[in-house]
Amino acid sequence: MSVKSLLSAEQVEEFQRVGFLVLRGFASEEEVQAIRGVAEDAMHPLVGPVEYEADVHYPGAPESREDEGGNTSRRLLHAVARSRLIRSWATQPRIGQMLKQLMGSDDVRLCQNHHNCIMTKQPTYSSATHWHQDVRYWSFARPELISFWLALGQETPENGSLSLLPGSHARRYKPEHLDEHKFLKPEHPDNQPLVEQAVTVSLEPGDLLFFDCRTFHSAGSNQTNETKLSLVLTAHAADNLPTPGTRSSYLPALRFRSEEG
Repeated sequence: MSVKSLLSAEQVEEFQRVGFLVLRGFASEEEVQAIRGVAEDAMHPLVGPVEYEADVHYPGAPESREDEGGNTSRRLLHAVARSRLIRSWATQPRIGQMLKQLMGSDDVRLCQNHHNCIMTKQPTYSSATHWHQDVRYWSFARPELISFWLALGQETPENGSLSLLPGSHARRYKPEHLDEHKFLKPEHPDNQPLVEQAVTVSLEPGDLLFFDCRTFHSAGSNQTNETKLSLVLTAHAADNLPTPGTRSSYLPALRFRSEEG
């Protein structure tokens, strides 16, 4: 395998060990403001496709779209199709090369079917999420996918930043460790030591978080007066194919651009 090393061996080892990695100041202020501008334009007025907080039924979300706050967006879907700017940023060579290192693959692809969104965690009606793995409802030959999360503003516990469970991507779980929705049961004796090691990741605009899609993570609600915006995308090795006929196979994967192109 011939992969240009943009991440150090220590960074790759850290990702493999704990299941996530933060790169501080990855995106420039100009890049952040440009992507944030796309998001803000799509929210006022709201441009679909959109997932609403009322659709997910998580704690703190409105019961239905007809209830007060029912028109609160959770995420703007199909991010790379919304803007050439976002597509260009998402498929840039630097990210592609780093994903190759983290996956140990010569060829990685950007998934258009999962994440591929701008998270819009809004005040008042944003929901909290329990401990979960993103890969739980995805259908691929192997569960080896990586998401990358670009902070478009400050992310803190007050506005619902992510918390992650180090090493949770490498563990095996029995049915009794999870509830009927595949959320981790924090009260289960086998899970308690893991939950006690939770790391809350605060991010500044331009910080980039990589995390293994098997890494358990959660997020609180937004207790501030400003919307928290994040660009979230997912990638997989080219030979890790989606199961035909599932949501994971609906749209084709995209190539990352080469340095020459």
